[in-house]
Amino acid sequence: MLSGAGDKLRADLCLEDYSKYRFLSNGKVTIPGQQDKDLFNETMDAFNIMSIPEEETIGLLKVVSAVLQLGNMTFKKERNSDQASMPDDTAAQKVCHLLGINVTDFTRAILSPRIKVGRDFVQKAQTQEQAEFAVEALAKASYERMFRWLVFRINRALDKTKRQGASFIGILDIAGFEIFELNSFEQLCINYTNEKLQQLFNHTMFILEQEEYQREGIEWSFIDFGLDLQPCIDLIEKPAGPPGILALLDEECWFPKATDKSFVEKVAQEQGSHPKFQKPKKLKDDADFCIIHYAGKVDYKATEWLMKNMDPLNESVATLLNQSTDKFTSDLWKDVDRIVGLDKVAGMSDSAHGAFKTRKGMFRTVGQLYKEQLGNLMTTLRNTNPNFVRCIIPN
Repeated sequence: MLSGAGDKLRADLCLEDYSKYRFLSNGKVTIPGQQDKDLFNETMDAFNIMSIPEEETIGLLKVVSAVLQLGNMTFKKERNSDQASMPDDTAAQKVCHLLGINVTDFTRAILSPRIKVGRDFVQKAQTQEQAEFAVEALAKASYERMFRWLVFRINRALDKTKRQGASFIGILDIAGFEIFELNSFEQLCINYTNEKLQQLFNHTMFILEQEEYQREGIEWSFIDFGLDLQPCIDLIEKPAGPPGILALLDEECWFPKATDKSFVEKVAQEQGSHPKFQKPKKLKDDADFCIIHYAGKVDYKATEWLMKNMDPLNESVATLLNQSTDKFTSDLWKDVDRIVGLDKVAGMSDSAHGAFKTRKGMFRTVGQLYKEQLGNLMTTLRNTNPNFVRCIIPN
């Protein structure tokens, strides 16, 4: 986009030079034999071929440009208090122009959003860190919604049958287990996913293998190799009795006084004796706890997990986007009342656990959404004929 947009489009999208965007900190990286400009034109042609109308294409590019501008919004701490201020609103002006919202409302929503307390709403001033976090959460959410819209739109264009449950081929390409020196919430999520996929792999492969033994009359006592992974999966995802790590994290997120430390203590208290769980050795105090995954022992550090799990997509901003004068933007955010459902627990079905239902105006956590999406993925995989490609990274 930055290389290929012509003068008119550059002006419409408020585009600037690569070097001006904080999110593009590595600047312009070229690939031999590939011209970004040509690739942009090919992409624009592809939109036409898929008969996606021009206003939708432009709408999508505006979102991309706005995401880049969100990275340029800077805040500073007010002199006599902790609250954030925005000395320069140039980037905010551009974001609002691109997304069809009012800049005063947008700035207010970032710096002092309305927050529900009991039955009333109050304006709550944000700290510099909170404001930066809110803007980055918004950039991620906008890009994700745009990407999903695009996948949906391509599928709609290609689907000539319009019948439900048509056959499809899907590719799930995922990083393997991640085991770094210290691992955070993101690694827990990817390792949890791998644990489930590994279980499916073991189950599928070994069951098929053993059925062949039976057909050939080989004497063999049946082993379910998928069962080995269940304890670790339970440790992460069990809702209760005792609750797993994700449930405990959600629980801590409801408590106003909770901290990462209180979360770690609760995990140790509830899951301390679990065979797949280890408390860190006293000497090596970097890790907060350790999980024995299928692929090996992983040390986790719980810093900022509560914040990461809340990923607070600012309701005030989401509502503004939902009411945007730009049709593409308001469509992208049209389900917002469902996400931030003010009087019911947002997005939870009526069958959701009673405990949560009584708490009014709660939102779903990243952990809940992740677990739910992973559940849907596993259901899809179990209803299809999976083939596995194992990639070894040569390092």
